[in-house]
Amino acid sequence: MASFAFADHLLIAGASENPDTAAEQTPATHLDPSSDAGQLTALLADLETFRADVRQLITESSGGVLEESDILFMLKRPHGFYWETQAPFPELIVTNGSTLWNYQPDLLQLTIEDWDPDESELSAQLLGGDTRAIVDDYNIDRVPVADNGLEFVLRPLDPASLYERVILFFSDGLLESILLINTNGQRTLWEFYNRQINEPIDDAIFNFVAPDDDLLDVIDNRSPANHATDQL
Repeated sequence: MASFAFADHLLIAGASENPDTAAEQTPATHLDPSSDAGQLTALLADLETFRADVRQLITESSGGVLEESDILFMLKRPHGFYWETQAPFPELIVTNGSTLWNYQPDLLQLTIEDWDPDESELSAQLLGGDTRAIVDDYNIDRVPVADNGLEFVLRPLDPASLYERVILFFSDGLLESILLINTNGQRTLWEFYNRQINEPIDDAIFNFVAPDDDLLDVIDNRSPANHATDQL
């Protein structure tokens, strides 16, 4: 499925495996606003809600295209996150901050998991505008591009990281793209179009309601406490 690559980025924690590495960094709450990390934090902090069409392109180290897909993305602070692959293979990943639903209509399968935003992987933190852990696990360098562009290049402190580097590109203060470069040379590019910034988004969007289908295979891995508080 086309969006499995993003599901892996979202669900697999591993941006930094070494707890001693983070301790060497300045805590995000004490960032110098004029520093490169402080400026990235300020740009992402302005996002209370964000809605965009996304073009996802994944290429192998040789440059060959592994997959290309069209995605609808929405977020709402503090923890609403919606990532719907529309083509070529439909899939939905959505969380309200405590439960994560992964719905694959072609497979008639719904997987439900407990979700802890503090345990999320780098991609979810970036797209959600949460830089608390990022600034502790990555060196961040700001690079001016053209007239009104800025690139922020993130390089992991942990040599065991999945990533070689991550590049965020802003134009006129708005996020335009994120490029993740894995240590194996694979690249994942997200380009954001038709962006809507800080427009109202209904909370109900981030609480998935399963379709009424007797053939749907529901795999519910939630803890009993979470199962009682969230609907399907």
